Amino acid sequence: MAAAGITLINVLPSPRHHSTKLTNKLLSQRAWLRVTLILLCVPRYHFFVAVETNNFRRLLRTVEALSELGPALTAEREFSETSRLMLSAVMEAAGAREGALFLFHDKPAMLSSVAANGFALMPDPAFVPLLPKHVHVLAAARGPIVLNASTYSVFLSSNGNVAPELFKCLAPLKAAGKLAGVVALGRRPGDALYEDAELDAMELLCSYVGLAVHNHTLTQTLAQRVSDNLRLMASLHGFYDNALEAFATAIDVKHVNIHGHSLRVGRYAAAIGEAMSLEPAEVAALRSAGYLHDIGKVAVDRRLFGKPGALDPEEFREMADHTLVGHQIVSSVQFPWPKIPEAVRWHHERSDGSGYPDALGNDEMPMPVRIVALADTFDAMTSARPYREPLSLGSALSDLVRMSPQKYDPSVVQALLIQVRRDAVGSNRAPLLADRISVNIAAGDIDQLAATLQHKVSRGKMYLT
Repeated sequence: MAAAGITLINVLPSPRHHSTKLTNKLLSQRAWLRVTLILLCVPRYHFFVAVETNNFRRLLRTVEALSELGPALTAEREFSETSRLMLSAVMEAAGAREGALFLFHDKPAMLSSVAANGFALMPDPAFVPLLPKHVHVLAAARGPIVLNASTYSVFLSSNGNVAPELFKCLAPLKAAGKLAGVVALGRRPGDALYEDAELDAMELLCSYVGLAVHNHTLTQTLAQRVSDNLRLMASLHGFYDNALEAFATAIDVKHVNIHGHSLRVGRYAAAIGEAMSLEPAEVAALRSAGYLHDIGKVAVDRRLFGKPGALDPEEFREMADHTLVGHQIVSSVQFPWPKIPEAVRWHHERSDGSGYPDALGNDEMPMPVRIVALADTFDAMTSARPYREPLSLGSALSDLVRMSPQKYDPSVVQALLIQVRRDAVGSNRAPLLADRISVNIAAGDIDQLAATLQHKVSRGKMYLT
């Protein structure tokens, strides 16, 4: 058999192990190991393969390309690098000097290159528009196609930036029966033709390349959809912000002393959320909840807002009912953020259960509610009212620290201190307090308040690390 140029590979599996005997001395140790590993995956039965010696070398190159292609396809690397490795593997197996890997896009139908090798004048990227007839024949092809002068127009158009005549062989890449791309090969050494052995090697490798290209396309499509959705959400958030700012202005129009209150509460709540490292969507929800927290006041008698003294029990009940009225209003609206009705209803609740309307304790109040409640209180303390002058920034912060954790969540107060401290030392971001409140407190005094708050929370315990 050796004289006839035939090599025999005999695989004899046993119940305990597989043994492989290779009688051809042309195999290097490295190639033998690779072939053995692949043959070990064959089901347990006696398997005899006879190939011509000249073709056996090509088979080994194909097997070696497969063994190198597997790790390349599963490694976490950029697709541009993976595409170059895949193209090199196909070119090596087919003995090609020139090659290009194209992705298929269906809207509009076209091929665009992601890797090319060996061509002297290949544009980057190269693209080939396709007519429906081209897409159909490429998707229906059963394996690689050898091109000639009479078949170029059958598979490719000449309207792109690369001449179809550069390619001598096409291998459509398919997955799930759909066209995913094309491997286009150019000349071989000595302008040799692509014969059955090269086409078989290409077909074997391109089935794996097609899966990799298909998976990449799916990933890109998913990423594009996510990106489109995020842009849509951002535009919706912008629309809601603009609309809710207008609502906030309308809510506060009843009395001159509370003009801008709802806008500021929204801004303070969002800033506190940022200091607590909340997600951008959660920060947007806090801003919107702050804008709308007092929407129920549209049903409160205007005279109560200007009363210089304390409200009597009946007046207080009417004023307090703005939380329930507001909750009814916002509960009938479909917002992108589900916590807005809770913040509207419970922004006057306090950690010790002394608030209204439901006398909740701290653990019963969701975090957005605690944040809006503090933002509302902070703005009220630093704003003028008919019955008192505004507190200074230092006095307001000191009172909030003093009332924590009995009335307010210490982590929320701590976040407010962080943002005010940034105003005190100056930063590149927009000031939290703008020009409305004089930042007449030093950073060191804010640090002292933060230390006092921490001391209260830990009940005087010290932890050494």
